[in-house]
Amino acid sequence: MSADKALTSMHAASREALAACELELLDVLDRAGKETDKIGQLGDELFAVVGLLQREIGLRRTLADSSTDPNGRADLAKTVLAGKVGEPTVQVVATVVAARWSSPREMVDGLESLGVTTLLVRAEREGKLDTVEDELFRLGRIIADSTGLEQVLSDQTQRALGKAELLGGLIDGKTHAVSAALVRNLVTQPRGRGVVNGLESLAAAAAKRRERSVAHVISAGPLNEEQQERLSATLQRIYARPIALHVEVNPGLRGGLLIKVGEEVIDGSAIGQLEAVRRRLAS
Repeated sequence: MSADKALTSMHAASREALAACELELLDVLDRAGKETDKIGQLGDELFAVVGLLQREIGLRRTLADSSTDPNGRADLAKTVLAGKVGEPTVQVVATVVAARWSSPREMVDGLESLGVTTLLVRAEREGKLDTVEDELFRLGRIIADSTGLEQVLSDQTQRALGKAELLGGLIDGKTHAVSAALVRNLVTQPRGRGVVNGLESLAAAAAKRRERSVAHVISAGPLNEEQQERLSATLQRIYARPIALHVEVNPGLRGGLLIKVGEEVIDGSAIGQLEAVRRRLAS
């Protein structure tokens, strides 16, 4: 779950807790500087702690119990994690469990959101945020186009190890380490999410980090680089902010474009125009 999505879906207390924890995370990341391997390790370890709290229900409830002493909860987290993860991870997790969350689930959501943010910061500092965003989007399209693959990867009754092995054939050695880590976490720890929707959310989080909106474009045919640049410039003038294009080809449109930016849809496809004519004739 991206930080923005986590914030909008949480109760007020959890939103405040997540915002405070993000400040602590930024301090930790600032100290890491350009040591991106350490930043990647932090992100991976935060995801591992999410997995631990998913498995250990009693521990999750204890660490999220706001009626107990926050320092006691932080000390318990430090004891549980000592020697298993790095000190930066211990520091972030201690801050998370000491905060006041509306529910154990929202605490884990917040922790996972911090893991996503950490890995996107790594990509950003390596100058690869564009690459990660594009890889997440493209992988989402590949999986969406393969119904069987999507069903297997989204099936929460399937063993995580088996899904990880299947996923490895798609991404190992073919994507940036950040993309691979984000996708692997999504697939092996779905937590009620579908893979395609999860990948779209992750791609949007990467775009948001670059302070851009995402335009999902469906075209009847491929768009060359010049056409994409013109479309991006046009949308930027319309929305008064930078726009990242995610382009999908669908010959079924028979011509034109179907563009979705947030909740707004711009239908310039031949099919869309025919439907509009039919609606006018029927009214």
